[in-house]
Amino acid sequence: MTIGEKITHLRIVSNISQEELAGILKVSRQSLSKWENGDVLPSLDKIKELCALFKVTADELIDDNIVIHRGRKIELPDENIKIKYFGTDGFRGEANEQLNSDRAYKIGRFIGWFYGNPKYTMQKVGYRPKIVIGKDTRRSSYMFEYAVAAGAAASGADVELLHVTTTPSVSYIVRQDCFDCGVMITASHNPFHDNGIKIINSNGEKIEDGIAYLAEAYLDGDFATLGIEGDDLPFAKRENVGTINDYSSGRNRYIAYLISLAKHSMKKLKIGLDTANGASWMIAKSVFEALGAQVFIINNRPDGININVNAGSTHIEPFSKFVKQNKLDVGFAFDGDADRCLAVDENGKVVDGDKIIYLLANKLKNEGALEGDTVVTTVMSNSGLAKALKQIGVKMVRTQVGDRYVFEKMCSDGYVLGGEQSGHVIIKKYATTGDGILTAIMVAETMLEQKESLSKLVAPVKVVPQILKNVRVTDKAAVMEDQVVLAKFDEINGEIGDNGRALLRQSGTEPMVRIMLELASQEKCEEYIERIFNVIKKRGYVLSE
Repeated sequence: MTIGEKITHLRIVSNISQEELAGILKVSRQSLSKWENGDVLPSLDKIKELCALFKVTADELIDDNIVIHRGRKIELPDENIKIKYFGTDGFRGEANEQLNSDRAYKIGRFIGWFYGNPKYTMQKVGYRPKIVIGKDTRRSSYMFEYAVAAGAAASGADVELLHVTTTPSVSYIVRQDCFDCGVMITASHNPFHDNGIKIINSNGEKIEDGIAYLAEAYLDGDFATLGIEGDDLPFAKRENVGTINDYSSGRNRYIAYLISLAKHSMKKLKIGLDTANGASWMIAKSVFEALGAQVFIINNRPDGININVNAGSTHIEPFSKFVKQNKLDVGFAFDGDADRCLAVDENGKVVDGDKIIYLLANKLKNEGALEGDTVVTTVMSNSGLAKALKQIGVKMVRTQVGDRYVFEKMCSDGYVLGGEQSGHVIIKKYATTGDGILTAIMVAETMLEQKESLSKLVAPVKVVPQILKNVRVTDKAAVMEDQVVLAKFDEINGEIGDNGRALLRQSGTEPMVRIMLELASQEKCEEYIERIFNVIKKRGYVLSE
């Protein structure tokens, strides 16, 4: 009996209709039908809910041929340990400098060994891990894709290649098709010469620091930490060597999933897309054309080195002009791996992540689906968002910068919507990570439901002047510990008082620190920014302005 047949059987003997079960699980009836027909698998969290509802174990519900990662959370041995290579978005650096093909191969070797190790995963001895890999369009992504795949196969894992695809699609496929882990080769919004390796666990979430710590131990040749005798991880032999296969069908299922989420035809909308010559260059157009929209697309001709070059969500000014000149209803700009989305309204005005969160919070609250009437944002979100949310009865909880921390807070406190000003928006009902294309669909859906322009839907958010200055530095950690710099920062915070906010933080992915000032006076914002910047410069940290 398949998992779908078991769900149908349990539902019938429990005298629950398909419509009732869909309501209990908070999924569409269409999704439930797909599970029961065997078209797609329930996500891991829904499998857990089904087990609890019908009082069965996961082993009783799932098929023998479906792999569910039953690992344990790996904690850091000491909370004071700092991860060296893996930041908030994986191991990132310039290709063939900090991140080279040798290290990529070793990361593959590590995950192939780790996810097949009974000590960590609770799987049987001899278990073959399933790993899925995606990549963006930068030239070095192909090199790293094959290096990671080779390493994983050498450790005995079976590897499936999604090829060029988005980060959220890897997260979706890991959960949907029950892989032990996923890998995304991308440096997101960084320039083409940078790259990165994100590891995604079986729940579709970024790996915990404990696993990153073990991976770094292997990269540094610390085999004692891994409990390995000798000078390397064991190699798989003979029939135990892993396989490497094409899995483009997974990417196509992700596209079908996105299309299935829309409730309305978009034939009435003229939609602009800026795919940043990145991972979404084919997927975004396919999705919105399938939904009936008239699609106008730019920056969809990747050549390996033009990803994010004067394009996408981090360089949105040309796209804003494009939307206005072509008299489009709305535009959506993605970053290199499409986990971010910024919108442009019909007047060519940028609608950032804060305003998108307001729009979606209002939508979910009106539907009675905003758990706790609360959204999660970061310290970078504008105070104007907090005021607008308060006016509609919604609270805002802040975390440190990083979509990872937003999602952790959402999970720990049961919230369903969160995100960042930069365009990472997490809608927990549908995804475990920011998904730019999903966000764009939901914004367009809201416009159709409300029969309003985007500019009117976000008009209640009155942005307080906010300036962000990114400063490339020689040592970002040293800047954050420099007592002279910190003294100047404290001095300015004291002058601001309760009239605004000042933030100084280091980037999690680039060699830079970010200075943010939020104050009613634009001139004062600029003055305070320069005063902090000048101290950092005088201390000899600045690489370039």
